Amino acid sequence: MKDSFNRTIDYLRISITDRCNLKCIYCITSENLSFLPREQVLTYEEVLKVSRAAVKAGIRKIRITGGEPLVRRDIEELVSEISKIEGIYDLSLTTNGTLLRNYAERLLRAGLKRINISLDTLNSERFKQITGGGDLNQVLEGIDAAISVGMDPVKINTVLLDDGVEEEIDLFLNLVYRKPVHVRFIEKMDFDDDCGSTSSIKCSRLIELVSSRAKLKETEGPFGFGPATYFKPEGARGTIGFICPYSRHFCSRCNRLRLTADGKLRPCLFSDIEVDLRPILRDVNFKDSDLLEKIREALTLKPESFKQAKRSKKITMRQIGG
Repeated sequence: MKDSFNRTIDYLRISITDRCNLKCIYCITSENLSFLPREQVLTYEEVLKVSRAAVKAGIRKIRITGGEPLVRRDIEELVSEISKIEGIYDLSLTTNGTLLRNYAERLLRAGLKRINISLDTLNSERFKQITGGGDLNQVLEGIDAAISVGMDPVKINTVLLDDGVEEEIDLFLNLVYRKPVHVRFIEKMDFDDDCGSTSSIKCSRLIELVSSRAKLKETEGPFGFGPATYFKPEGARGTIGFICPYSRHFCSRCNRLRLTADGKLRPCLFSDIEVDLRPILRDVNFKDSDLLEKIREALTLKPESFKQAKRSKKITMRQIGG
């Protein structure tokens, strides 16, 4: 499946909810406190219809996201059904990790092999401040649970804020030395102003700070097909990766579409352009061919890079799907 710029599109990120059990300061604001009415959120059967059609069109990798996907009831049943779709060779999930301790084994049995955990600090007080009262220990227990049941790789996505950067790098490096996890430092993405205008810490600075603390050797990253560049600190059990959406943007290699919880297919993370699938999914005369046509329409609307993306609405990752 090719877009207008001859990029192979084989990756679909599916948000199953815009709800979350944390109130992170960069995601929940006074302007977006409300959540989607439940009747607007796609049912699991509708998600499966999209998944099957997407695989027919050429999608081979699916990631389940939110909001926080583990707050949605019976998530393991959805994982099980998606994992049975012939043609998918990678199924993963992104979570904040707070509920993972209770779900890791169930998700693995359902067919989930790997997981990404969003975690921006290893300082418990800072975590509480950033997340509106969250408990860091719950996330750490979730990481340990994922490792213990055999999920591999276990990736940690980290957006370092300006406050306490050097302390955080020391803490995350220590984690990589102690556990077989893959920490990826990500440049901050801003959805409220012009793309990248308030990015707090550039990749070059992050690499400089990490390199001054550990002897790094560039290495092949863990399974996952992502845009990170990986390094192995000497003597570490895991790796450090860097994802640079602004300073080293990877739009020319972008291979993904995103489905929002209310059924909008988004060709680009930074664009307002959406193709609404929900009316087709809820049509009593539903036809798979109509869904395929809409998926292919989304491909034609995918911009060459985020610099050409048109964005007017204020929106957060919780509303888009991580």
